Amino acid sequence: MAGLAAFGLLAAGCSTGGMGTRDEGPARTDPVAQSPSTTSPTATTSPVKKVDAVALLKSDPKVSKGVKADLRPCAADAYAIDTSYGSLTDNPTTPDVVVNLMTCGDAVGIGTYVYRATDGTYENVFAKEEPAVYATIDRGDLVVTQQVYAKDDPVTYPSGEIVTTYRWSGNKFTEHDRVQNEYSRVVGGEAEPPPTPVPSEN
Repeated sequence: MAGLAAFGLLAAGCSTGGMGTRDEGPARTDPVAQSPSTTSPTATTSPVKKVDAVALLKSDPKVSKGVKADLRPCAADAYAIDTSYGSLTDNPTTPDVVVNLMTCGDAVGIGTYVYRATDGTYENVFAKEEPAVYATIDRGDLVVTQQVYAKDDPVTYPSGEIVTTYRWSGNKFTEHDRVQNEYSRVVGGEAEPPPTPVPSEN
């Protein structure tokens, strides 16, 4: 009996002490925040209709013969072409298409073009065929970057760049802004600063 009494006191002590399951208090009665339902409708965008950029360039009379001569696969059927889709010409139904054509070896841009969907076909509304040119879409603007090379510049280290921003106005692109950047020849490039001459002891 003494053993049973001791066990009862120990059990009672556990129920009111710091180790029992009742220490956490009564169950919470305030509502628990609900996570958003995964079945609720969400805004979705329709997939962009991709274009055949190679066929587009080959059939475009505004693409020069010289560029078309360079329009060949770099490996198998892979071309050095970047394609971007976005709103540039205020076309409410179909995104505009920016096509950048590059060389296979050094990936240097040789031509950039903008195509606008018109009556089920794509019309060339901008073309620039110059060395080291590349175009992007930036918040509705067409931004064309052209690397500038001096006579002895390696391909990896141009002397600078010209960044021109175009905006659609009426039925064509007009230049809105132009920035020219000149790169340092001693930071990240191959050129080194000239050595400091050592004063002669004579």
